[in-house]
Amino acid sequence: MKRFIGAALAAVITVGASAATAEDAHTWTTEDTFDNVTFAVQNAIIGAGLVVDHVSHTGDMLERTKDAVGSTKTLFTGADVFSFCSAQTSREVMEADIANVQYCPYTIFVYQTPEDTDHVTVGFRSYDEESMQPVTDMLTGIVKDALMLD
Repeated sequence: MKRFIGAALAAVITVGASAATAEDAHTWTTEDTFDNVTFAVQNAIIGAGLVVDHVSHTGDMLERTKDAVGSTKTLFTGADVFSFCSAQTSREVMEADIANVQYCPYTIFVYQTPEDTDHVTVGFRSYDEESMQPVTDMLTGIVKDALMLD
């Protein structure tokens, strides 16, 4: 696992972020607060010239509905998923393979668990298709910008 050390986010907390590529996701972990990280991710998306189409408050939904589905477990203390698209990057990957339309919009997730309230995880799904490398590069850049890495 590669280890990245970042600067402070808005709360002037030193960020130690590690990038790990799991089979199905690229993830980084930081010691900043959930609110600071979600704010930074949204600003990094906007700063890349993109528009956040939707923010899915997945953690809130799962907490709100746990009784209705017969559960008692709290999965997240916070979990949001940011959906957005890039016309330029989308065109590039869809010209390479028209079936890449299945991946649009692109998403970045941010979550924190009750078992590890000292860390927040940020990431996005892995794409097996070589033609999706421009999307992986774009999403990596947005996450690194949000976490003040590189």
